[in-house]
Amino acid sequence: MTKTHLGQSNYWAMYSSWFGRVVTDPNWMLVPIDDHLVHRGDGVFEALKWTGERVYLFDQHLSRLRQSAARIALPLDWTDEEIKELVERCIVEGRLQHPSEIEAMIRIFVSRGPGNFSANPYDSVGPQLYIVVTRFQPVSSEKRKVGVSLGRSGVMGKPQDWAPYKTCNYLPNVMVKKEAVDRGVDFMVGFDSLGFMTESSTENVVIVSQRNELLKPKKGLILQGTTMNRVFELARPLVEKGILDRIQEEDITQEMVMGAKEVMILGTTWDVLPVTIFDGKKIGKGVPGLITCKLQELLLADQSKKS
Repeated sequence: MTKTHLGQSNYWAMYSSWFGRVVTDPNWMLVPIDDHLVHRGDGVFEALKWTGERVYLFDQHLSRLRQSAARIALPLDWTDEEIKELVERCIVEGRLQHPSEIEAMIRIFVSRGPGNFSANPYDSVGPQLYIVVTRFQPVSSEKRKVGVSLGRSGVMGKPQDWAPYKTCNYLPNVMVKKEAVDRGVDFMVGFDSLGFMTESSTENVVIVSQRNELLKPKKGLILQGTTMNRVFELARPLVEKGILDRIQEEDITQEMVMGAKEVMILGTTWDVLPVTIFDGKKIGKGVPGLITCKLQELLLADQSKKS
C-alpha cells in the first residue's frame, strides 16, 4: 500500500536527471538511496521563487549554485539555459495539476550521484540534477503587520570555510530550527565564538542601528542571501534621500541587536519580515519600523516586475 502525507498536496512537479523526465505524482518524486546526496549530504542546492511572471533573481541563484558546487569540486554538467528550460518544464507541467496557483517555490539540487554508500566521492557514477516545484506558502499578513520573535541560538554556526556556501549538509540549520520550535520562538539567530551574529536556520538577519545604518554581518560569517543582497541594492536610494545614513557590512554583537532601531528577517520565502522581539524584549517600540516597511514595499514592487 502506497503511503501518503498531507504535504504531498503541495508538490507540483519534479525533474530527475536519473530518470530523465518530469513527474507530477508525488510518489515518484524520488532520489536513489545510494545517491551521495542522501547518505552524505554531498550536494548543493538553491531555493527560488516563481512570482507568476518569472523566477525571481534566477541568475543570482544559479551563480551561487555554481560557486557552491565549485567549493566541493562537484561538476555542474548543465548550462544555465538548460537548467532554466527544465525549471520551466516543471512549472508548466505542475500548473496543469494546479491551475489556480499563482506563485511557486523551486528547489534545484545538484548531487554527487548514485554509487555506493562510502564517503568516497569518486565512487559515484556522476552528478545528478533534481528540480522540485511546490506550492508557495507565504507568511501570514499578521506577522508582516505585527512582527515576529527572534531568539539567540545556542547552536554553533558553520565554520567560516563553509558558511558562504549552500551545501546540502544542513544539520546545524535543522538544529537551529528545532530550537526555535521547542522554545516557541519564530526564529533563532546564531552567534560565533567571538560573539558576532551569523544567521538564522534558512534566513538572514539584519539590523538598523541607532545611527540609522542598515547593517548586515560580514561575508565570512554567513551565506550571502540573494534576497538580502537585492534588498541592500534597493536600499541605496534611501541613503541618497536621507532616509538611511549608511549601508554597511559589520560585525554585529548581541548588544547591537538588542539596541537596534529595527531588526528584520530576509529570505526567499519571507521577503522582508519585521522582528519586534529579541530574547523576550522589544526591539525599538515593539512594532515594525519605517525602514523595514519601506524595504518590504521596494522588494514586493521589484518582484512584481515582469523582467
